[in-house]
Amino acid sequence: MNAIKRFGSAMIVPVLLFAFFGIVVGLATLFKNSAIMGSIAEEGTMWYNIWSLIESGGWTIFDHMELAFVIGLPISLAKKAQARATLAALMVYLVFNNYINAILTLWPSTFGVDLSQGVENLTGVKEIAGIPTLDTNIIGAIAISGIVIWIHNHFYDKKLPEMLGIFQGLVFVTIIGFFVMIPFAFLIAFVWPYVQQGIGSLQGFITQAGYLGVWLFHFLERVLIPTGLHHFIYTPFEYGPAAVNEGLKPYWIAHLNEFANSTAPLKDLYPYGFLMHGNIKMFGCLGIALAMYYSTPKENRKKVLALILPATLTAVFAGITEPLEFTFLFIAPYLFVIHALLGATMVTIMNMFGVVGMMGSGFIEIAALNWIPLSSNHGGIYIVQVIVGFIFVALYFVIFRWIIVKFDIPLPGRKNEKEVKLYTKQDYQNAKQNGSQEEVAPKYDSEYEEKAVYYLEGLGGKKNIKDVTNCATRLRVTVKDPDLVKGNDYFTNNQMAHGIAQSGQSIQVIVGLSVPQVRDYFEAKL
Repeated sequence: MNAIKRFGSAMIVPVLLFAFFGIVVGLATLFKNSAIMGSIAEEGTMWYNIWSLIESGGWTIFDHMELAFVIGLPISLAKKAQARATLAALMVYLVFNNYINAILTLWPSTFGVDLSQGVENLTGVKEIAGIPTLDTNIIGAIAISGIVIWIHNHFYDKKLPEMLGIFQGLVFVTIIGFFVMIPFAFLIAFVWPYVQQGIGSLQGFITQAGYLGVWLFHFLERVLIPTGLHHFIYTPFEYGPAAVNEGLKPYWIAHLNEFANSTAPLKDLYPYGFLMHGNIKMFGCLGIALAMYYSTPKENRKKVLALILPATLTAVFAGITEPLEFTFLFIAPYLFVIHALLGATMVTIMNMFGVVGMMGSGFIEIAALNWIPLSSNHGGIYIVQVIVGFIFVALYFVIFRWIIVKFDIPLPGRKNEKEVKLYTKQDYQNAKQNGSQEEVAPKYDSEYEEKAVYYLEGLGGKKNIKDVTNCATRLRVTVKDPDLVKGNDYFTNNQMAHGIAQSGQSIQVIVGLSVPQVRDYFEAKL
């Protein structure tokens, strides 16, 4: 389970790139749409050409998704020398695709694929880094990157005889991968066509699941956030072949201009109700924040507002929800389950009224990839979306406020004023001295280093750390002795973190969006 959680967090490294590139393509599609922009956006104009240029750059990540995942995973999963592991993974992945190309060229009748017909004339194949090969999508990229990471973690430090010393480290890992890929390429060349058939069947099953499938998808995506396993729910749909072979997000973006120019119902053009969990972030989190604010005694509301306003804006606009959700997750976990139930129900009702689209993140992405480019012909469904959304804002507010007050849930501001104080760095340093006039507070280069040192102490010191990685907002650590890890109160003290989640030796420190910088300092201290 710990390995699965680490893998899930590693997936976020390449995924973080997709939001920016998706917005770029979405904006370019908007500004090239003559129905919205007028004659300035007609083909051949300077305006059209400039945005075509920008759009070509935006497609980079979508045209090379496999390489992004091959390179991205070792950054988090390699236990040492991550940069060298990344290079090894890229080289071995290219070797694998060259093997596939050679196998299908030498024995086309045996494997049922004749590359001499041209990639553009065949299904199930594509060019990856200029190599015609089987389209194994991100599944193949992840599998091969995972194999190389395993080889790297086990053999990178292998000491070879002196005369072979030049082949140690990176080269040795690549050599092993080079030969391992031979049988692996034959296996994939034989098995993958059947996998592609299975994926086609899965697509049909998901489509036939109807509104139940929509509800279950969004419930699991939200309720699994504390475990870090929610990546496994949405990633195969968003970037993999679970619903459509190239992934729903690339598919949506590729057809966005077609959808914008069509007057047919959007749900007929795009019959997928998945990846709309951004509505939960945008509307659900707003309702929760209002409930937290109005359930706080009046004398503490200004202080609570200073805490929840940035977290709410981050959730609504950027789609990063952990800072707000983890505020109540550890205090009242059943509220989080209610949150998932309400959110999934809201999205399913929206889908029943015809709302579909690429809405996995916050307001910025939803507006750029949906509202702005499509409103001229499909504005009606977005009015419905907003109406249903604000109805659920009210439901969230009423239900959460009632539960918080009824069961006297001790959220920030509901105990005493000390708990809602916004602590400064100097407050923390003074607290560390704890009354000792002789002790000198340590000096740090930045707040990231300060937090790294604080977390390291709370996790039992560097000798207790087995490995460390991170996702978008959490520092994920495997410790040797869980009993040495200090409690949640230690990590939330002075707002050094939003809390921790612990499952045996697997510890997650909820840091926030600064977690990559904190991890850099954390690893430096190790």
